[in-house]
Amino acid sequence: MNKYILEHVGYTVAEPNNGKSHEILKDINLTIPEGKILTITGPSGSGKSTLLSLLNLMRDATTGRIFLDQEDIRQLDVLELRRRVGMVFQKPYLFRGTVEDNVLLGPRLRGVNPSSTPGLLLERVGLDPSMLQREATSLSGGEQQRVTLARTLANGPEVLLLDEVTASLDSDSAHFIEGLVRELSQVQGMTVVWVTHDREQVERVGDNNVVLVDGRLLDGGMVI
Repeated sequence: MNKYILEHVGYTVAEPNNGKSHEILKDINLTIPEGKILTITGPSGSGKSTLLSLLNLMRDATTGRIFLDQEDIRQLDVLELRRRVGMVFQKPYLFRGTVEDNVLLGPRLRGVNPSSTPGLLLERVGLDPSMLQREATSLSGGEQQRVTLARTLANGPEVLLLDEVTASLDSDSAHFIEGLVRELSQVQGMTVVWVTHDREQVERVGDNNVVLVDGRLLDGGMVI
């Protein structure tokens, strides 16, 4: 079963200097299997991060349609969509406050309980629960990235979008995150879309892979 279907998706922006249109993504046709890890690779500037951001309406496709569980994502409530489809960026974004404040941000905004207790969420990403009352912005980069992932998991997402999330981590931390994401996919059936430059990482974590070059998917968007 497919979690996402992308039909003839394109994304165009106006260049700031002359106003001319620049196609970042061109006629993307892609199916993303449910409960699997799909990796997206390709050269820098090929549109990988842009494609990822279209999947939870961080950006809106210029052309084409994107379906999540057979529903056009434009017809979904955007806040509910972003709860269901969590995104973690290469650079962690934490606000001033405690680690606990950051982890519980989403559930508190919606007035609901988190998917697990804050302490268990920290343990899940390899951090000690004793860190909950620490100032989040005082943590190391690797620790902040793990807190960001815990914050995303607190929303109980169905899909996890990962944009080069281990690029700035040491090898031990990177391998820990890889193992956690594989567990989320294999045990909980979470769908994962992971943008990475690391071909060895693709071999370790990816069930399927697509290659994006100059805004187009190679092999017509077939998973390889």
